[in-house]
Amino acid sequence: MFKKLDPLLHSELRLAVMSVLVNLEEADFVYLREATGATAGNLSVQIDKLTKAGYITVEKGFKGKKPQTICRLTPTGLKAFEDYVEALKTYLAK
Repeated sequence: MFKKLDPLLHSELRLAVMSVLVNLEEADFVYLREATGATAGNLSVQIDKLTKAGYITVEKGFKGKKPQTICRLTPTGLKAFEDYVEALKTYLAK
C-alpha cells in the first residue's frame, strides 16, 4: 500500500532545504543557496512556505555588519521529513 507523500516536501527545492537541515543543526541562507543551487528569490519563497508550515524556524540577525538569516529544523519538520522518507519507501520496488 502506498502512503501519501507530503505535497509540501514533494517540491525539489523544499526537499533539498529539509535534507540539508536534517544533517546540520542550522544553516544560513547563503549556505542553503549554494548547497541547493537555487536563486535567492526562489529560496526565500520556499523557506517562507516551510516556515509557515512550522517545519523550520528562521532567525534574522547580523554577522558583523552583514545581515544573516539562520534556518533550523523544528521537531515538526523533522517528523514530517521522516514521514516523507517512509512514505517514499512504499513506492520503491522491494
